[in-house]
Amino acid sequence: MKIFCVGRNYSEHAKELNNEIPDAPVLFCKPETALLKNNEPFFLPDFSNDVHHELELVIRICRNGKRIEPRFAHKYYDHITVGIDFTARDLQQKQKEKGLPWEISKAFDGSAPLGILIPLNQLKRKENIHFHMLKNGKLVQEGETAEMLFNFDQIISYISTFFTLKTGDLIYTGTPSGVGKVLIGDKLEAFLEGQKLLHTEVK
Repeated sequence: MKIFCVGRNYSEHAKELNNEIPDAPVLFCKPETALLKNNEPFFLPDFSNDVHHELELVIRICRNGKRIEPRFAHKYYDHITVGIDFTARDLQQKQKEKGLPWEISKAFDGSAPLGILIPLNQLKRKENIHFHMLKNGKLVQEGETAEMLFNFDQIISYISTFFTLKTGDLIYTGTPSGVGKVLIGDKLEAFLEGQKLLHTEVK
């Protein structure tokens, strides 16, 4: 099982980090050990002093595919949920300054909490899916799929140009603006169309 992630897929988030708006999906991967399921707590790593939450919509691949055309991509995913891409921002910045890969700041153990997956056909409105996150009861991130630079179908088509997608693969599709630092004791709750699918406590 592979975990693909898309960076800078919301223009406002790219701007808040002073990144250029991309002309193609920015991809990176996380290993299976990054997954955090069943609302387990997130333990702050000792190698970073600046871990940020990044709320994302996550889709699950339901059939194998390679070089998938965008017009057929909707047939390749059937479940959706919310997830968090935890990022060690200080470590990421150091790696960028050295011109080095920054997977160690994104793909560490437990860095990808995953919510309860629900069938796409359960959603009342699929054309513009809303999601948001509360930190200690306060709204910190909110987005809609209409704001994405690259939609699900475009992302799947692009990824499959380079990698064979297989049933069970996950795609974290990017974060809206509002990312921020987490501290011990913080409680994060993530919602999809008003339904809470994920919560985790920072320890």
